[in-house]
Formats: sequence, C-alpha cells, structure tokens
Amino acid sequence: MSIAIRSPLVAVLVLLLAGPVLAQAGFEFMPDGGRGLLRQLFADKPAELAKLASESHDQASWETILGQDTDLSETERLTLAGYLSVNFPFVGDMGVLASAEDPVSLLPQDGKELAVANCQYCHAIFSGYLMHDRNVQGWRSVFLSPFHREIKMDEKERETFALYSAVNMPMKYEDVPPELRF
Repeated sequence: MSIAIRSPLVAVLVLLLAGPVLAQAGFEFMPDGGRGLLRQLFADKPAELAKLASESHDQASWETILGQDTDLSETERLTLAGYLSVNFPFVGDMGVLASAEDPVSLLPQDGKELAVANCQYCHAIFSGYLMHDRNVQGWRSVFLSPFHREIKMDEKERETFALYSAVNMPMKYEDVPPELRF
C-alpha cells in the first residue's frame, strides 16, 4: 500500500521540480532571464560562477561590473544586473555550486521562468504579459490585485519578475510566434 501512495507522490514531486524547465519549451523567443544569461556565461565555469555568487552589489553596481568584462547587450546587462541584485549573494551551499555539473540550475528562477510558469494559466501570455509596457513599479503593482496576490511567489521572486519584465517587455509583435498572438 505504501508503494502505491509513494509512487504518485514521487511523480508529483518530480513534475513540480521539473516544471520550470519544462515550462520553457516553446518560449525560446522570449529574451533570456538571469539564469539563462548566466548559463551562457558560466555553463562550463562553476568555480567562477560560485565566486560571483558570493558577491553582493546593488543593481547599479552590477550594471557597471557587467559592462566591464562581458559581451552582453545593454538589455542583457540590465536583465542580468537585476537578477544578480536580488538573488546574489547566493544563499545555498557554495561548495555544491562550485562543483556542480550544472551549477546554474541550482540558482533561483529568473524572470522569464517565473513569467512562463505563472502568467499563462489565467490569461493569454501574449495579451496579459508580453505586450505590456510598464516600469519596475508598474510590474510590482501587478501583485496588488487580489488574483495576483494568490500567485505562489515570494518577495524575491516578485522582484526578480518585475525587474526582468520592466527591461524586456513589451516584446515586438512580430517577435512573438503567430500561434501565441491572441
């Protein structure tokens, strides 16, 4: 009997943990968030990522730091600086991060992942998210409405979402696949 109970629980846990990864399929057209950009920069450099993850800077300082040594576009630099300002220093085990095969997967979800995982279940992602032009405070204010207050995101995730969205939204109409334009 316990096997029958555990098997569905294990399956649900696996799906919950894999959800952010699975949720990205079909959304490659959206600009990368912080984890996507870190994967581009540090996928094969876990020790360097761990060193960076131990640092604490505000967004403006991260923007300056990222402008010195990377080939990021202005939008990518702002996106990554926002992510790092909220999520670094990393609160997990630095030793594990420094030696992990896929260290980026250990970091908190980024704004793109949070949007894909949370925005499209109640409304169309195109009209309800991708085409909105708001500043950071405007995106923060989204969470004041009763139906958005119920979204299971903590304050760091909400700030990560707001910073990503303010830099990367609205998207250009023609950059969104036709099957998602509704």
